[in-house]
Amino acid sequence: MANAPSTFHQRLVEQPRPTGLALAPDGTRLVASVQSLDEEGSRYVSELWEVDPAGRRDPRLVTGSCQGDRAPAFTVDGTLLFLSERGPQEPPGAALWALTANGEAERIAHHPGGTTAFTAASRSATIAWTAALLPGAVDADTHAALLHERDRQGVTAVLYEATPTRADGADLGPAEPHAFVLRGDAPPIDAGGQGLAGAGDMALSPDGSVVAYTRAPTSAAPDTNVVVIADASTGAKRRTFSRPGHQYYGPVFTADGTRLLCERQKEETYDTEWQVTLVALDPVSGEETDLLPDFDNWPWPGRVIPSPVPGDTTLWFTGDERGHCPVFRRDPDGTVTRLTASGAYTSLCVTPDGAALYALRSALDSPPRAVRLDAGKPDQHPVFLKTLGDLGPLPGTLTEVHATGDDGFALRAWLVLPEGAGPDDPSPLLVNVHGGPQGSWSDWPGQWNPWPFAARGYAVLLPDPALSSGYGQRMQERGRGQYGGRPYHDVIALTDAALARPDLDASRTALAGWSFGGYLAGRAATRTDRFRALVSHAGLWNLEAFQSETDMHTYFREIFGDPRTRRERYEADSPHFNAAKLTTPMLIVHGGNDYRVPVSQSMALHHDLQRQGVPAKFLYFPDEGHGIEAPNHLRLVYETALNFLDHHVLGAEWKQPGLL
Repeated sequence: MANAPSTFHQRLVEQPRPTGLALAPDGTRLVASVQSLDEEGSRYVSELWEVDPAGRRDPRLVTGSCQGDRAPAFTVDGTLLFLSERGPQEPPGAALWALTANGEAERIAHHPGGTTAFTAASRSATIAWTAALLPGAVDADTHAALLHERDRQGVTAVLYEATPTRADGADLGPAEPHAFVLRGDAPPIDAGGQGLAGAGDMALSPDGSVVAYTRAPTSAAPDTNVVVIADASTGAKRRTFSRPGHQYYGPVFTADGTRLLCERQKEETYDTEWQVTLVALDPVSGEETDLLPDFDNWPWPGRVIPSPVPGDTTLWFTGDERGHCPVFRRDPDGTVTRLTASGAYTSLCVTPDGAALYALRSALDSPPRAVRLDAGKPDQHPVFLKTLGDLGPLPGTLTEVHATGDDGFALRAWLVLPEGAGPDDPSPLLVNVHGGPQGSWSDWPGQWNPWPFAARGYAVLLPDPALSSGYGQRMQERGRGQYGGRPYHDVIALTDAALARPDLDASRTALAGWSFGGYLAGRAATRTDRFRALVSHAGLWNLEAFQSETDMHTYFREIFGDPRTRRERYEADSPHFNAAKLTTPMLIVHGGNDYRVPVSQSMALHHDLQRQGVPAKFLYFPDEGHGIEAPNHLRLVYETALNFLDHHVLGAEWKQPGLL
């Protein structure tokens, strides 16, 4: 099969990316946030685009929107709100803006240092947002003065008295998020602090009288957060909800304001598996009701969307299911119905009468597009709306591979076949393992997309091993406590099943992975020599060092145990103990600002490869985090990985990527 250099990865990087939808209260306007390259092509910037709800007109830029506008939402009267750094801000940071139908922008709220998230009440003019206050600041003015004084004296230091100190790729503190509420012409009310890691998770009751937000876990209870329900006029707390060992996410009030709906998650521990459900909290009685006691698809549901009709307890949500992420409907009697036959759905919006849904739909063979769904029809195919981001024909086809685990569990994976693959010219195979480990190959990947590799002539296997989401609680049970055990064996079983096909070449294979997938690449490096090349992007290597360095150290220590007293899992699953067995050429990719899997993990792996004399390359991005964000850096990841695989799997001459 010809393997001429492909530029598909360049098209992929340049592709506009729809990231969210907002539907006007009367259902007549549908606005999408879309990320595109800036004029220099060096970063992604967001703009707001009108999508025709009927699907007849092409999308058009919202009148008055400019680069940097994001996070659209509508007020009760149909005014479009969004976050943006547009205009002079002192100190700099995102402000909350409103955009009239004729394109005139008005700044609604500006908090020194910026606003991170906001929400609008569905039946009143109340707006709430999340912004930070420094210790000692009682309002935005004193916060601004403290910011100015720190800046004037060149102080960036933070005094931590407890963990966490980092989260989601950012240093925490010294300021802490607070929920602010604006009702009419009154000054904004500080409804309370949310803790260092609690920014943005909040909701307003439909009438705007009550605000709910989550407060971050503390050092005393690192696996438990708190839902606070407060008076929106005074900030006085009315009730709090918490459950030991659980965390709540994505709060939203029902249309009549009598219940607060949330995702409730029990994270994995040494002795228990992940468990996720949706719950209804009663702000008056304090009662908590599990809405999905018998639902066994995940973990990991998407944000719940309640019916907009007061008194109707119907709700919609998404959740992984066997390589898809369908939309589900829960009826008032508890019946759950899957509404979509295929694909992965996000950003659900419901029409005012509850009869239709809008969403972004993607799949492994389809970039995100806006769609319309019937709100009650089972296993339907959506109506596609005209959306930015179409890539045209893909360089291959998508099918499935099935296998059986060593415990008899039914396994499955996606398989991308390049154009021309067949028994007369079998394709080399790249096994691409997802991160997580709770996750699934179901939607259009933003990084490690399989199609650039298919364009170069590789088949790409996308396995969902043990601990993947969408296969029921049993998938969590069978992988608990053995990161490098059953998940690794599942990947190998699916690889063997794929290579039984006559159109794949078992003598030319490679394995790559990001995050947990990168860890499994390191695991493979010490367990087998069947692959000609391996790629580890932000992978774990030394589990004992990792659990003390990661921003989620308390969480991972719960899984692995305290290494001083419970060493079994470290010694069984940490690849670095078997570094002497390294023989396979390896490409390592890592960002210097990665706090989830610190770059020291890849540095240690690189040192061990060099010590063993194994051919290795280390693609290092000093200013990237756990994922690669800058478009030119994404290009380099694809180009470097493709050239590395061509060299070691196909025997081609190594080609140094440009600018490296």
